[in-house]
Amino acid sequence: MKLIINGKTEEFEDKITLEKLLDKLDIKEQVMAAAVNMEIVKQNSWDSHQLYDMDKIELLDFVGGG
Repeated sequence: MKLIINGKTEEFEDKITLEKLLDKLDIKEQVMAAAVNMEIVKQNSWDSHQLYDMDKIELLDFVGGG
């Protein structure tokens, strides 16, 4: 299955949730917000949000500054 993550195409096994994806990428602790196909997925739904071939995923972290 191909997923487009922050504009880059990656290949993964079938049947992966958003939470499993973040675990595989080892970035779960850094991601503060996620959108799949331009729709925000609430953090409490990451473990049940199923991803599908060619989903477009945007992962965001918040950086403070001044």
